[in-house]
Amino acid sequence: MLIKLKVHPDSRKTALERKADDAFEVWVKAPAENGRANAAALAQLAAALGTDARKLHIVKGATSPSKIVKVYT
Repeated sequence: MLIKLKVHPDSRKTALERKADDAFEVWVKAPAENGRANAAALAQLAAALGTDARKLHIVKGATSPSKIVKVYT
């Protein structure tokens, strides 16, 4: 399954909003340095999906706010 993810790093809040069945928007406090924001965003997405963060992989957009994430089952 592929999921569209929009990440807002360096945010004051930590939140996750479902936009559609396959689209999420996430706000993380972590900075966009050394993959910290990506790791925090994947952790929040995994918690929302009820899976482990190790089963999520960024397919496209690792350095962009808009990402495509693959969920392995």
